[in-house]
Amino acid sequence: MVNMIVRGGWVMVPILLGSIVALALVIERWWFFWSTRLDTDVFTKEIFSFVHRGELDRALASCDRTTSPVAAVLRSGLEHASETPWEIERVMEREGQRQVEKAEKNLNYLIVIVGVEPLLGFLGTILGLIQAFMSWERYSTSVTVSALAGGIYQAMITTAAGLIVAIPYFVAYHILANRVALTAKHLNAYGDELLSALQARPKPRETA
Repeated sequence: MVNMIVRGGWVMVPILLGSIVALALVIERWWFFWSTRLDTDVFTKEIFSFVHRGELDRALASCDRTTSPVAAVLRSGLEHASETPWEIERVMEREGQRQVEKAEKNLNYLIVIVGVEPLLGFLGTILGLIQAFMSWERYSTSVTVSALAGGIYQAMITTAAGLIVAIPYFVAYHILANRVALTAKHLNAYGDELLSALQARPKPRETA
């Protein structure tokens, strides 16, 4: 393996560095989603049950016990429950946008690496072919396979390395992007449901 990396030339250095950075980004994003995981159906049923009974303090306490994006959006709505529906919706939209931005953090760097890795491999291919043709020109009719081998090796190895790095991280990026899209969908759906629940909740009785 080390011998193949050396034969690939200097282009292998940024390719390998890109693979390490991409791995770190994927691990960081997976940890984020794992640490904020939540059974949203069970959680939201509990929250809406409290809201329907007018027990907003218990609903807020339940939201405070989790770091889920859904809990953060619902908490922002509950904290402004006494305000107008328009204001509650605006606050939840703002918090939802903030949570989506947190969920998709660093994914733009990952997709850049996915796009650059094959290009680096292609650059190595071009450089390898240039080296091979320069050897061919130097030795003319007496050129041997061994004289061409170095450039051909570089051309093949860098292309393979770029694709080997890009393909799995391309898949990982789309899995993570789908997770972000699902999070955004949940935030919108449960935010709308909370708004309806707040409007339908029992109003506190006024004392004479």
